[in-house]
Amino acid sequence: MAHLRTLTCLLLLSAANAVASAPFRHPGILQSRDDLEFLKRKVAASEEPWKQAWDNLLAQPYSSLDFDPKPVTYIVRGAYGQGGVGDRALMQSANAAYSQALQWYITGERAHARKAIEILNAWSGTLWNLEGNDAKLLVGMTGGTFCNAAEILRATDSRWSDADVRQFRKLLFTVYVPLMRDFFPEANGNWDATMIYSLLSIGIFCDDHALFDLAVDHYQRGPGNGGITKYIYPSGQCQENTRDQGHVQLGLGHFALAARTAWTQGVDLYSAAGNRLALGFEFTARYMLGEDVPMYGEISAQLRGSFSDIYESVLQHYRFHEGLDMPYVARAVEKTRLTGWTALTMYTGPESAARPATSGIEKPVVLVGAMDSATANAPSDSTKIAVGESIQSALDAKATAGGGWVVLAAGVHVLRQPVRLPNGVTLAGEGRKSILMLDPAGKGPAIVNAAPDLHDVVLRDFVLEGAVSPRPNSDPNGDRRTRSYANAPSRAGIILSGLHEGQMRNIRFEHLTVRHCTHNGVAIRGAAKIAVVASDFSENGSSVVPGPGLEHNLLIAHSSGIEITGGRFDDSPFGSGISISESSDITIAGNEAARNHREGVRVEGSSGVRVNGNLAEGNDREGIQCVLSSAVEVSGNRERNNH
Repeated sequence: MAHLRTLTCLLLLSAANAVASAPFRHPGILQSRDDLEFLKRKVAASEEPWKQAWDNLLAQPYSSLDFDPKPVTYIVRGAYGQGGVGDRALMQSANAAYSQALQWYITGERAHARKAIEILNAWSGTLWNLEGNDAKLLVGMTGGTFCNAAEILRATDSRWSDADVRQFRKLLFTVYVPLMRDFFPEANGNWDATMIYSLLSIGIFCDDHALFDLAVDHYQRGPGNGGITKYIYPSGQCQENTRDQGHVQLGLGHFALAARTAWTQGVDLYSAAGNRLALGFEFTARYMLGEDVPMYGEISAQLRGSFSDIYESVLQHYRFHEGLDMPYVARAVEKTRLTGWTALTMYTGPESAARPATSGIEKPVVLVGAMDSATANAPSDSTKIAVGESIQSALDAKATAGGGWVVLAAGVHVLRQPVRLPNGVTLAGEGRKSILMLDPAGKGPAIVNAAPDLHDVVLRDFVLEGAVSPRPNSDPNGDRRTRSYANAPSRAGIILSGLHEGQMRNIRFEHLTVRHCTHNGVAIRGAAKIAVVASDFSENGSSVVPGPGLEHNLLIAHSSGIEITGGRFDDSPFGSGISISESSDITIAGNEAARNHREGVRVEGSSGVRVNGNLAEGNDREGIQCVLSSAVEVSGNRERNNH
């Protein structure tokens, strides 16, 4: 099966390369010649919405013939645009060059061609380098726009000289490409989105197929935070929705520009991961329009309702070309057309539908882990623990009395030392508002077994927080960076260990969330009958001792009778979603294992393995890997966009 999967991947890559290696169309970045002729006719006829978009474009300061590019030799831009030297001039110049090139094509007035050429020549003859925190981001945000202008000028009688074209190409290959060719997957994904778009554009303008193919592959399978399935989750949630909606729209907008650019050259990125781009746009537009959306983490209200002019191209493609329903994006477009101008370049009308829909937008997944409230009623004889009361004392008392429930009240329960889990108890919470976490200054696991023969225990309906603060960082990449250092404190979630196989038994996790642990989120060794149901073990497993790749969201070893169903095992910074070794009688069904640094699901040296109906996508290694194992059944899974 592994050989068949490898052969299939090679065939798919060969087919993709064959498409990408065909001669490029010119002009052919955001607009083909047919596209340019179309918008030229619409403006000449004063038809809407093209006329309004045209008027909005002309109203921009950078659309004036008096625009001054103000080139500099060195550009400096710090984090969040601080301490900028020449950065604003570069961004405005890119927009101006594109605007002037469009005006030249639409009106035929040569003054606009001269102005566009002036801008390109000014920067290509002056700029040496970019410095500072945002250098990569800045070239990503301007390279594609400059190339659109250049593509139009070169494809028309603009009188842009061959020497000037060579000088511009030199700028691209000596300044722009070196900053972008390795991308920056350590940053939030909007960075790589901008670079994917710009590298596609440079590849087309310079007839460089290797550069174009590099960007296509990164869109589909970029490591770290880089690709489409890294930025947009299966629920439609975007990587930066917890940060602010401005950065989300920056990322979505550039993924959309990349898809549009590839489509112009006959390469389909829109359909990647089940039309994932459409799902992300609908999710964000829905929230921006004032509706609630299902979320992991806390969605940010910052810049909610402030719409960027990014929605036209996805509405055009998915609704009017593929026939998919995009109700929230359509409503967003109604707002952006009032002041934006992308309808001029992106909208060709509903009559442009060229082929029937082949697939719909995937439905969002159901959220798992600790829910808003408990999913089961605690028995009347339960012991409820308020914040500050001893969890250990309550558990020990229940165990002495023959077992029972201990329920964590809503609030943050800080552990000064690990909870030692006795036999026969259920440790529950009241849902996601019941948070159990280690002392911020502490190390080691939060929960361990009191004795090696642990049996008949249940953990459910609470959050186990491995970070030093119970409030997740609003910047999704903030925690990831902190947990990447080898000298970070080793903080584990739940570590249950027997001394021989089968010594522990009957261990169940249900609607449990374990997150942000630098060590394993959950690790179980030497148990029989383990059930992990509708739980969310994500963002666990960093590079702490014993090292990267050895801690995971869920680790199980030397165990049997394992059922892992309906859960989420995502975003391990250095490990796998699920890692099982030397075990038997294993069922892994209906789970999501996505965006992990290693495999989504890895089973090694085991027997009686059933891996069915899981989604394994966007992992930096294989989606599902079973090695040195026997009696393995792998079926009905969706493995896609893994590296």
